[in-house]
Order: sequence, then structure tokens, then C-alpha cells
Amino acid sequence: MSFEKIDICDIKDSFTRLVRDDWALLTAGKAGDYNTMTVSWGMIGELWGKDVVAVFVRPQRYTYEFMEKYGDFTLSFFSGEYKKALSFCGAKSGRDYDKAKECNLSVVALGGSVAFEEANLIIACKKIAFADMDPSKFLALEIEKNYHNGDYHRIYIGEITEVCKKV
Repeated sequence: MSFEKIDICDIKDSFTRLVRDDWALLTAGKAGDYNTMTVSWGMIGELWGKDVVAVFVRPQRYTYEFMEKYGDFTLSFFSGEYKKALSFCGAKSGRDYDKAKECNLSVVALGGSVAFEEANLIIACKKIAFADMDPSKFLALEIEKNYHNGDYHRIYIGEITEVCKKV
């Protein structure tokens, strides 16, 4: 399969639908040293005059180590036929499984990280900021129900460096 670079504004699908309903694989690292995890939370927009995404990773996730170690990451979006693979990648740890191998996904280099050839859309990003969730700042009390173990997410802000669409 081949990809073409497109402008972020040329993405036809709703980013909210893509993340919330279709999910994505967040991948950090480089070929031979990476991990991927399924994400169903995220944001896209403009911040500090840059096109950015925000992704949320809990500290106990294996991908967290790679987000901390490397400066680049990708978001890979798939068609519905990959929902089972994304479920696996969200439920199993890369400490115990080679997720790409288990799900028959082909790793491709993109930007300073890796993504997956089977994706329909890939957003490559350079990490430019992070912040830790602080429960003392929650204004809506129901937010806390997402954190039974005090495992508050780290929010990573990534400047979008490349967007590729499958052709």
C-alpha cells in the first residue's frame, strides 16, 4: 500500500469520531524499539500557532516509557475490520506480546517514529509539551470515576509534522 501526504485540514472525517468510535494506535519509538497502544481519547486543534494533537497515557502503560524516551509519536487510524486488532493492542501489554506480530500489522517508519502500513490515516507528531492530570483541578466530580487507582494520565501535546492518507 502507498500513502500520500495531505494537509491536516484535508482530513474529511471527524477527528472526534475517529478517536472515540474507531479508535487509533498511538505508537512511540523507532523500528526495533517501540510500543503501541489503543487510544480512544484525544484532541486535535491549534495551540501556540501550531497544528497539534493531545494524547493521554497512564504512567503504568508500557507505551508511557516510550513516550518519555522518544520525541516523536504517531497516531494510526484503521478501518473497522481492524477493531479486533485494536482491542488486542488496548488489552495486552507490549511487555508481554509483540502486538504488531500478533495482529499481523506491518511496521513502517514515519517521521521520527513508526506507524502501520494497514492504517488508512497516519498523523506523525513531535512531542512539544506534557502535563500531568491533577485531580485537584477537576471541576466536574464525575471525572474522578475514570481513576479508581489514582492512575492519572499524562497529557502529551504533539506538533503535527506529517499527515499521510492511504491511496
